Parts: sequence; C-alpha cells; structure tokens
Amino acid sequence: MLVSIRRVLIGRPIATARAVQERLDKWMALPIFASDAVSSTAYATEEILIALLLAGTAALSASLPIALGIVFLLVVVTFSYQQTVLAYPSGGGAYLVAKENLGIRWATIAGAALLIGYVVTVSVSVAAGVAAITSAFAALRPYAVSLGVLFILLLMLANLRGLREAGFAFALPSYSFMLAMFLTIGWGLARLVIGGAPPAPAPTAASEVSVTGLVWVFFLLRAYASGCTALTGVEAISNGVQAFKPPEGPNAAITMRWMGAIMAAIFLGVTYLAHAYHILPDAGAGGHGAGETVISKIAETVWGGRGVPYYFVQGTTMLILILAANTSFAGFPRLAAILAQDRFLPRQFWNVGDRLVYSNGIVALAVLSSLLLVVFQGNVHGMLPFYAVGVFLSFTISQAGMVRRWHRLRTPGWRRSATINGVGMTTTFVVMAILAVTRFMPPDSNVLFHLPFTLPGLGDTVRSGAWLVVLAIAGLQLLFARINRHYVAVASQLTLIGYQPPPAPKNTVIVLVPSVNRGTVPALQYAKSLGQDTRALHIEMDPETTPRLLREWEAFSQGIPLLVLESPYRSLIDPLFRYLDEVQTEREHIVTVILPEFVPSRWWHVLLHNQSGWLLKLALLGRKDVIVTNMRYHLKE
Repeated sequence: MLVSIRRVLIGRPIATARAVQERLDKWMALPIFASDAVSSTAYATEEILIALLLAGTAALSASLPIALGIVFLLVVVTFSYQQTVLAYPSGGGAYLVAKENLGIRWATIAGAALLIGYVVTVSVSVAAGVAAITSAFAALRPYAVSLGVLFILLLMLANLRGLREAGFAFALPSYSFMLAMFLTIGWGLARLVIGGAPPAPAPTAASEVSVTGLVWVFFLLRAYASGCTALTGVEAISNGVQAFKPPEGPNAAITMRWMGAIMAAIFLGVTYLAHAYHILPDAGAGGHGAGETVISKIAETVWGGRGVPYYFVQGTTMLILILAANTSFAGFPRLAAILAQDRFLPRQFWNVGDRLVYSNGIVALAVLSSLLLVVFQGNVHGMLPFYAVGVFLSFTISQAGMVRRWHRLRTPGWRRSATINGVGMTTTFVVMAILAVTRFMPPDSNVLFHLPFTLPGLGDTVRSGAWLVVLAIAGLQLLFARINRHYVAVASQLTLIGYQPPPAPKNTVIVLVPSVNRGTVPALQYAKSLGQDTRALHIEMDPETTPRLLREWEAFSQGIPLLVLESPYRSLIDPLFRYLDEVQTEREHIVTVILPEFVPSRWWHVLLHNQSGWLLKLALLGRKDVIVTNMRYHLKE
C-alpha cells in the first residue's frame, strides 16, 4: 500500500541509464533555474521604496538611480558568472571555484552561505507569492502561513518526481509571468505617452521626514542594499550546470544571458512605473500579512481597476513567486550532494533517489524552509536581510576564485577574463559591505535577540538582521568541521593500507530461549550449523513455568545445553549482560546472540504481542564484539 502511494505521488523509478535524457534544454532550464532571479523583481522595487519611505516621500525620487545602479551590478554579475559556467561545466558554483582556487576553508564558507541562501529563498519566494494572493483576496490573509507551508510541500513533491517533470510544471507559469509583466510595463508606458498618469499625491506632515548629510547617505545605501535582493538566485545556474543537455557550459551561459536581460527589463520597468504613477508601499506590505503589494497597485493603476488583466498579473505573480522556490530545490540538493561527497555533510545527501534526483536534499530543504516561514510568520521584509549578506558573500568568493584561476592558468585571453571577474568581485564586495553595515541589526521587534539601532535625528528604530547570517555561517562551519573530522577518523580506521588481518576469531553462539516452540527449533538448528561453541540461555521470568520448559527442551534441544538464569526483578537485560560479561572475560572472541522471533501475518497483530526481542536488540546495539542475529518464523494466515 505504501509503495502504491509512493508511486502515485513520486512516480515510477527511472533507470540510471536515462540520466542524460532527463537533462534540460535551455527553454526548459530557464523556468527552473531562473525563476527565483526573475521573480525577485516582483518585490525588489518594493524593498527600495520601503527603505526610502522612512526618509519621506520626497526621497522616493531616488528609486530610479538606485535601480539603474542595481541593473549595472546585475550586468557585471551575469557576465562574471557566465565565465564561471564555461570554466566549470561540472557545476558546483562558488563552492567548487573556491575549493580549487582559494582553499577548502573559503569553499566551505561559500557553501554555507549558499545553503542558507537557498533555504531563505524558498521561504521568501513562497511568502511573497502568498502576499500576492492576499493582496487580491484579503479574506485569505489569516491563513497566509498555512498556505505557504502547503505550497512548499507541493513543490517538494513536484521536485521528487524529477527535473523534467518539474520543468514542464513550471514552464507555463514562469513564461506567463514574463508575459504579464511585459504587457503591464508596455501598456503602462503607453498610457504615460498619451497622458494617462495620475497626479502626485499631496504630501502630508507625517510623510515628510527631513534627513540630510550622512543620514541621507545611509538611507540611499540601505535602499540600494534592499533592492539588491533582485540579484538573489543569479548563481543558481552555475550550481546546476550538469542539469543542462550537452554542451552543458555553453547552454548554461546562454540561459544566464537570457535571464539577465529579462530581469533587467522587468526590474527597470516596474521601478519606473512605480515612480511615474506615484505608487507608495503600504506599511504592511511585503508579506507582513496585511497591506497591498506594489505590484498589485501598479497592475490596478495601469489596467484601470481589478479586471481580468489585473487578476492575470496577480495570478502569474503568485505562481512565479511560489515556483521561484524551485530554483532552490534545484540548487540546494546538488550543492548538498557535493558537500556530502567531500565529507562535509552526511552521506545521505549524496544518494540519488528513484527519480534520479537528490531526494534527501529536497526533503531537508522543504523542512528547513517551512520552519523558517513559520518562525517569521511569512514576513518577507523581515526575512530578506537574513540571506542577502550570505548571497553576496558567495558572489564575492566565487569571483575572487575565478580571478585566482585566470592568474594561475594564464589561458589565452586570461587578462580580459580576470578583469571581468575582478570587477565582479569588487562590486559584489562593496554591496556586501553595504549590506553588512546597513542591515546588521535584527529584522523586527518581535524577533528573538532584538537589538535596537536608532539613527541620529530619526525617532523610528531601523531594524534588519544581517548579523544572524554571520552566526548561521559560523554554526555551519563548525558543523562541517565536526562531520569532516568524523568521516576522516572513520576512513583512517577502515583503510586497508598497512593492515595485517588478525587470525580468524572464535565464536561463541548463544541462543536466547524464551520458550520452546516451532519458532525456537529453527534457531537451534541454525546455531548448531555454525559449528562453534553453542549454548542456549533462558532467563527465568516465572519460576513456575521452568519445569515444563526443561521437559520440552529434552525433546527438541538438538544436543545444545540449556542454562537457566534467575531474574528475581523480572529483567531480561541485566542477567543477559552479566552472562555476556562472564563469557567475554573467559575468552576473547566474538559472541553471536541469536534471537528467535515469530512474524505475524497481519501488521496489526504485532500490537497483540510483547516486543521483548526488539528491546533486546536495542540494548545489544552498542555492545562490542557481540553480533545479534534474528531468526524469524513467519506465521500463516
């Protein structure tokens, strides 16, 4: 029954020989790997406006220059990562680049930053998608967190079915969102040309906050850092190059160029429309569970109300934001598998499931992102700073590794390549520094470990949470080191290099006899077939039944002596352990304990019998030089 349910949900197993056929072409890879980066344009503008609004509505005019600066950064990062995918067609992204060129310490820092970024990307994308739904249907706002967890579970199931099936499921919504945004931007620009823009709202005293000097610079930098969330997910293609059809590197590079162009066009278009149509963010926007998103306001204004075009925009925005989490479902399991292969994560993450995907990584990502979504109660604005620093840290490490690679190999055209990656390294480092300075404090007053930071001349407390990323990365570094130390120690003790096998050990076989029945006899026969010192042991729980057991033993003993141990306190484990101590003291060799047990024909019949055999197996699990063997006797219907 469980197997049938698994087949319905996940599908039939795929043979290893079909791995190449399961790879993706460029048109199918774009919605899988670029959905996160493209969808971030749906809330990046809003983050800029929220940051600027703290300085007053007059500060919103800075949104366009900030957007142009972010697009410049996007172009630099896109060209830099394009070189990465061509140089490393095996995938791995920042981790592999750093490992080969900067050393394993920088590689694990990049890997930790990326893993954190993938987890938060799922939570942010799904929460933003739910915010798009609740902007159109306010009655659903109390159920925002539950809807988010449900969508994460559905994404997990879709990805467990395999890459190609996930690609088919996500292609239509992703391309529909692009169409909806380009139509909205195009019609919005057309209305501006024909004079359809509304007048700017009259300023109010509450909205005009006077900031100058360094405080104004701080606001500009903070708004720029907030808008840089538009770049999250750019590195996903470099981590999943092996998912592309051959030639992997060129196909991934072309897809990255497509992604960069689409992102730049949508982001600039949305920011310009928000400026031209005087769109202000709601105080509760950004996934707080209240308020209307900027995209919703733009769509309603451009299309003249909440008609079919408006709901098309909101519906596709919701879908792309939720499906944007699929970028992480494609990247996190692959990166976790690479880290597991290098002994920094449990080996289970290296295992490939029935559908030729890293199933354990997919499930782990779904669990972690759901927990984060619940902890932050679906607050997009609160979660964004949690991973922005980590994303740009991995950007910087990756580009630094590429610069080192060009200087080390000095291949034809290396100077030009090193310059491109050097510019990418410098710009991403500057953005990371801005993020670290402007967003170092916790995200909200209701978040644990809140530390307030008040700007001079401004009464409101400005909060963010980049410091949590530092703790998280440090914690993962410690975890990586402990796991790696364990695997190295295990390998050193299991290696055959310089190993001299000892003489074959002798074996004392002990059969535990709770009673004499048809299930006991095969266990005795098996014990005798081992041809070693064989004994039978009965732990006396009820002295009145012992005489009958001894009479039955005489007929079915197979010539094996029976030792009866008294247990005045009705304990199975204590007398057994005392006897094992005696046996292992009298001679240094292996002891095999055989446990006879019968297996009922129905699963629920197990509930009708005691589980003493299971308890004994559990107790003997860590006992040195003791082998436990189950001898099962299957009952008929």
